[in-house]
Amino acid sequence: MATMNGKDIRKLVVACDAGMGSSVMLASTLRKQLGKTGVTVEHTPVNSIPADADVVVCHSGLAARARSVAPDKPIVPFQIFLGDPAVNKVVKAIQQGTDFNV
Repeated sequence: MATMNGKDIRKLVVACDAGMGSSVMLASTLRKQLGKTGVTVEHTPVNSIPADADVVVCHSGLAARARSVAPDKPIVPFQIFLGDPAVNKVVKAIQQGTDFNV
């Protein structure tokens, strides 16, 4: 398991698949939570993860696909779209400039 520091993140990508809107809602929530940090939050299909992403969050069901599309990017899988502990750790690390595991 690798460690990453929140202060090194400039672009966080929320990767999705089905387009049901849950990941759009998560991206919007993260933009609000990280608004004062200078981190850009982008929502994108899992097959189109941008090369300049610093970290990718996606539903655990998409994690393997995200890793195959962006093998050099840290992938943070989550189970629930709002309030998931894995995503909360990333937000806290960005806000506080601390380490978290990916």
